[in-house]
Amino acid sequence: MLSANDLYTALLEAYGEPRWWSDDPYMVLFQSVLVQNTSWTNVERTCEKIKGMIAPEIISGLADDELEAMIRPCGLPRSKARTIKDLTRWYIDADSSLATCRMRKELLAIKGIGEETADVILVYAFHRPSFIIDRYTRVLLSRLGCSFRSESEVRAFFEDGLGNDAAIYGYLHWLILDHCITRCRKKPECGSCPLSALCRKCI
Repeated sequence: MLSANDLYTALLEAYGEPRWWSDDPYMVLFQSVLVQNTSWTNVERTCEKIKGMIAPEIISGLADDELEAMIRPCGLPRSKARTIKDLTRWYIDADSSLATCRMRKELLAIKGIGEETADVILVYAFHRPSFIIDRYTRVLLSRLGCSFRSESEVRAFFEDGLGNDAAIYGYLHWLILDHCITRCRKKPECGSCPLSALCRKCI
């Protein structure tokens, strides 16, 4: 079976080193909520319109309806605004010395923050090694013939195979995203795929 490091190496050679999510930790938090159930394009357009407002001290001082109006193009404005407000309060008071597992537990206790979003925040905002598992990752692993019985096994596959390196986790997550959007789609384009020799759909 393909190893996590083999997958990372193959995608890195095919696409090159991807960009980081953002150098602004709070922007990562803000966008990680906005992107839920919407496209990244909507998130980018929304954030471009309000870019001067995306700071914890500003967002925390907004009325709920003001924040809802700002993020409405990304859908679910009421629930996302509530989550952003709660997450912002957590961020302002966050203890950066907390162990990763403790910080992850605190994030998951915030309504609207699931495992994928918590791991995005840990990796891209705090540079903590907590691998991000999303639907693209699950689909890609399935097509590559990898069989896992649980999410914990998927996590162990990546974290044991790549070591505790948040940068590699972040880059690989973005590489998988790019690969699945451009090639390994619902109707995959297998002709130029760098993983075609290993994929069950192409063999």
